[in-house]
Amino acid sequence: MDLPTVWFLAVAVLWTGYLVLEGFDFGVGMLVRPLSRTEDDREVALGAIGPVWDGNEVWLITAVGAMFAAFPAWYAATFSGFYLPVLLVLLALILRGVGLEYRHKRDDDAWRLRWDVCIGVGSLVPAFVWGMVLANLVRGLPTVASAPGNGANTVVTASVGELLNGYALLGGAVTTALFLLHGAVFLALKTDGPVRRRARRFAVRAVVPVLLLTTAFLTATLALRDPSWTTPVAWASGLALAIAGFALLLGREGWAFTATALAVGGLSVVLFGQLHPEVLPSTTDPAHTLTVAGAASAPYTLTVMSWVAVVFLPLVLAYQSWSYWVFRKRLGGERVEPQVPAPR
Repeated sequence: MDLPTVWFLAVAVLWTGYLVLEGFDFGVGMLVRPLSRTEDDREVALGAIGPVWDGNEVWLITAVGAMFAAFPAWYAATFSGFYLPVLLVLLALILRGVGLEYRHKRDDDAWRLRWDVCIGVGSLVPAFVWGMVLANLVRGLPTVASAPGNGANTVVTASVGELLNGYALLGGAVTTALFLLHGAVFLALKTDGPVRRRARRFAVRAVVPVLLLTTAFLTATLALRDPSWTTPVAWASGLALAIAGFALLLGREGWAFTATALAVGGLSVVLFGQLHPEVLPSTTDPAHTLTVAGAASAPYTLTVMSWVAVVFLPLVLAYQSWSYWVFRKRLGGERVEPQVPAPR
């Protein structure tokens, strides 16, 4: 296996990790208000993602950084072509992060409500936009060559209307629905009391609609290319959602969360599997299609990156695994009031 292919797999793994881990963060952010009745409920829901949400976003930074270094032409064409959607994601992530940090700064219901709305919107926008972006990449985009030469000079010329095609909107709806389900199952796993009961009830009711929506999108995705190894992965992703539903009915939130994580991961694998080896298909001229080999950096660059990844990636994975282990227990129960020392 050559280095460009290795790094395409690395980019796919990083994006998959981001979608799986940040997916339940987005789901919880969208569900904070709908599943909460009191401030204590909201504190419990946000406390479930409090120790991990910012660490999960590191996967996005790493994935984008890997694209920039390993496939600069792919990075340039993608993020310039999706300039407005990516800008919306960036603003939403900033709004969401500020909301998570600032909602506790004042003991005022109106203040917290405004920041909860920011958290919800800041979770909904990237959940939808990332699905739309990935769907458009798989479907292909109109492109031109910015200068004479190979596909490395490809520039995306799609308008906002062309980006909002039916398949892309379906992709955004699927990722949003999956993240809602994923987040609800995570809340059922990580909390106790009324938040857990409401989250589990919501997840049970959402499984069938999410399964139907995901099946429709995966069917449309597989129809874009010749049959390949991604077909059984797509079936496995749908099966994982069905298993999640049965696990929820049996009260096995851990199995249900594993199943929804596999469903989100399976969707990502299908999308990136359909992309290879054409990372940016051109709908106007096949000569402008970006391939893994054509968009890759020089062999020396990829070699240096590989050694850096071998040294630092295990350290990052170990740290994040340790943080999840430390904060593995459920949240909920009675509110613990701060202890104020008695005056001497």
